[in-house]
Amino acid sequence: MRKYEVAIVLAPTLTEEEVDQSIETFQKIAEEKQAQIASVDNWGKRKLAYPISKHTEGIYVILTLEEAAAESVAELERRFKVMESVIRFLTIRVDLDLKRAEKMTTRRKGKKRRTSSSGEETRTQPVSVATED
Repeated sequence: MRKYEVAIVLAPTLTEEEVDQSIETFQKIAEEKQAQIASVDNWGKRKLAYPISKHTEGIYVILTLEEAAAESVAELERRFKVMESVIRFLTIRVDLDLKRAEKMTTRRKGKKRRTSSSGEETRTQPVSVATED
């Protein structure tokens, strides 16, 4: 199952009720497309790094989805583009990053095992060389 994180920045002019209603709408859209919602994080109003559409603040919402295909993500992104309350959005497939991190840790463990097992130091004895006078 693929895991996605969808970061959404909503307009700061929305009330708490409108934000909650938007989040519920996003959840319904995802569930209609057979996606499981792992978590919803409402970070609240934060200052933006740079102005977007004449807004200097935005309401951040992070959705974590799990699904077999990318149907719900495509539908969510399509709806985000149409909604005026969504300033920005970003979708990231997280399971690939987790897979890569797992692979790197197993690779590092393998290297440590190889170096520790073959890393027994073999000390060399100094050899005296006879010179003729």
